[in-house]
Amino acid sequence: MDKDDTNWKSAAKAVPELRMLRWLVMGLAAVMGLGMIAIVALLWMRLSQPMLPDLPEGIALPAGAQPAAVTFARDWIVVVTEAGEVLLYDRAGALRDRVRP
Repeated sequence: MDKDDTNWKSAAKAVPELRMLRWLVMGLAAVMGLGMIAIVALLWMRLSQPMLPDLPEGIALPAGAQPAAVTFARDWIVVVTEAGEVLLYDRAGALRDRVRP
């Protein structure tokens, strides 16, 4: 009991596994730090994008129609009215078709 092991360097020399454990803990901390930075960067890039594409200025609903839902497809903008009518617009904003299901 006369041996004092409070000095970390002498204890590490006596037990070589502690040196490896130290490197593993430092590596884990570095990987976790980089992961947190990556998550914050991905969230920042994703949330800084506009939520919806801009509507063309030329879209005009028929008289008396109130929009209930708007959906953006690749080549179409679909507007569902409160009356249940489906209006199909092209990307330029011109009304192409009216469907009443």
